[in-house]
Amino acid sequence: MQPGLNNGARLAAYDIACRRGDRILFKGVSFELAPGDALHLAGPNGIGKSSLIRILCGLLRPYHGHVESTGQIALSDERPALDMHLPLQDALDFWQRIDGAGEGRADFGLENLLDVPVRYLSTGQRKRAGLARMAASGGRIWLLDEPLNGLDTHWGAAAQAAVEAHRAMGGIAVIASHQPLGLSRLRTLSLLDHLP
Repeated sequence: MQPGLNNGARLAAYDIACRRGDRILFKGVSFELAPGDALHLAGPNGIGKSSLIRILCGLLRPYHGHVESTGQIALSDERPALDMHLPLQDALDFWQRIDGAGEGRADFGLENLLDVPVRYLSTGQRKRAGLARMAASGGRIWLLDEPLNGLDTHWGAAAQAAVEAHRAMGGIAVIASHQPLGLSRLRTLSLLDHLP
């Protein structure tokens, strides 16, 4: 267990609205998450799930409302955030030095790929590498944007098992996904309920 992971992770959104250009995508989004909680962001393409994830991690400012968090946030989205020119081991080591975290807590089957430059990895392998980077970050709040895209059934199940293990250690997960999730005690927030 990473030090401090159980110490009071919290993520809350209050009356969040998101605007893209002149269009309000959604409004009135509010929730509070405590250690062990998981929230599924649901809705069709273009409704703003990725934008909400970006708001939650501070990469996008809300049009209205605010976010409060306690604990380090780790993001996994369509970009693995790994240097494409480095061998996978060096790319992962870079983030381990930045995050100052310990060893990863999830097995994503990357052992035979550590000497392969990231640019040569398949879509699914890059996705697993990005998830491994996030799992090793020490982040107490995981924000996952379409984490199962590009994964086969086995690795999709492994990704969900990693989320469950994170929650069991007091972590929080927010997951935007079009695919069904098999997580226990999963709350769902449909952005269709928050259209302007």
